[in-house]
Amino acid sequence: MNSDSERAENPTGTEKVSVGFLLSGGGRTLVNLLAQIKEQNIPAKVELVIASKSGIGGLKKAEEAGIPWEVHPCRTVEESREIFDSLDAAGCQFAILGGWLRKLAIPKNWQHRVINIHPSLLPRHGGKGCYGDRVHKKVLEAGDLVSGCTVHFVDDQYDRGPIILQEEVTVHPDDDVRALAARVFDAEMKALPAAVDALVRGQFHNELG
Repeated sequence: MNSDSERAENPTGTEKVSVGFLLSGGGRTLVNLLAQIKEQNIPAKVELVIASKSGIGGLKKAEEAGIPWEVHPCRTVEESREIFDSLDAAGCQFAILGGWLRKLAIPKNWQHRVINIHPSLLPRHGGKGCYGDRVHKKVLEAGDLVSGCTVHFVDDQYDRGPIILQEEVTVHPDDDVRALAARVFDAEMKALPAAVDALVRGQFHNELG
């Protein structure tokens, strides 16, 4: 049963769902998600942050938010089992990848429980090595008129899992990588919380079986 303090933070009365957050960088996406969970009354609570390396900004952000964290380098796909063991031990029902740069092997019991946000309109500009500014550079080199971001379920291939939602961003004629990246990131700040809200409320259950 939720405590009085938890009910005060979540006036909808919906029980909060425990989630884990995986990152490899500064943690801006984590900070935004925590803010949106509070502002939008999303029935979720980040119970554990996992980083692929120590000494990064994302871990400092986790500490500031009072969230337990662990470092798992995940140098091989096989080592990703340790990550899911930690998520299970923390009671996490879902895992959210926000700037996570390691390939994962998804255990059977975690199918359709792991989501990722990617800075393009998949299937365009996805796959191994397509992350961060590399993606925006590819968009500009291809002459695309529209880019954006994609939230999708994670499977055992890079950026190939079922798409949850996409947010489009117009590519301007005078865009450089930095300008386009900033607008796509703004779209990500809306898209990921929306997807997390739908996920923890079970809105994908019928579609996925």
